[in-house]
Amino acid sequence: MNDKKNFFDQLDPKSALIVGLVGGLLTLGTLGFIVLGVLVVKNGSIGSATVAVTQPSPAAPAGAVVDNNQPSQQPAPSNVEVGVGHLPAKGNAGAKVTIIEFADFRCPFCERFYNDAVKGVMKDYVATGKVKYYFRHYAFLGPESTWASEAAECANAQGKFWAMHDWLYENQASESDTAYYTKENLIKYATQLGLNKAQFASCLNSDTYASAVSKDLSDGQAAGVNGTPTIFINGRPLVGAQPYSAVKAVIEQALN
Repeated sequence: MNDKKNFFDQLDPKSALIVGLVGGLLTLGTLGFIVLGVLVVKNGSIGSATVAVTQPSPAAPAGAVVDNNQPSQQPAPSNVEVGVGHLPAKGNAGAKVTIIEFADFRCPFCERFYNDAVKGVMKDYVATGKVKYYFRHYAFLGPESTWASEAAECANAQGKFWAMHDWLYENQASESDTAYYTKENLIKYATQLGLNKAQFASCLNSDTYASAVSKDLSDGQAAGVNGTPTIFINGRPLVGAQPYSAVKAVIEQALN
């Protein structure tokens, strides 16, 4: 016969009951904490208190080009009231859509915009009578930018604003080449367009249109322009050298 008794056999019934209850509660508590820990790890939350779990951004594939200049997917900005200025428009005066561009003749992004978006708009919308297009000066890259804008104004005085506008973009020098835009050189360029040299030189050398160029800059700043090119399509602003497809999409919205 084995006279050795276990722990519970040595207790009176009441004490055994108490020890059993305490042991059961401890066991249930331990299991509860284990289950709760599993839920926290799995769901990242405890009750109503959320635990933030940061997911790493997926890395770009090797060799991929990341374009940081893509327009962000944001609600369309509010329309802005902006005057058309004093320079002649291109297009049908009764066109449903009005585009107003603020640009600098020396700005390389403006030149890129001219060769892509502007030429596309001129061909598909201005020439077909759907859009009228206005240009306003935003000459902010130093005195050479101002002289180039004044040269366009002096060309306008002889009825050739758009001819000078196109020439300046199609023959744009690098931004660092300020000597290209001296008044002497601008007079030489004007004669290549068939402008009266004496009349043009007098106009440019006397800064006849300096105040007009300055006013365009001020009006652009008042309309919220802080970089070039900036265009307004029926008052809706588009900033930067946007691709023609982006400009076309906004024009189509305005037409419809």
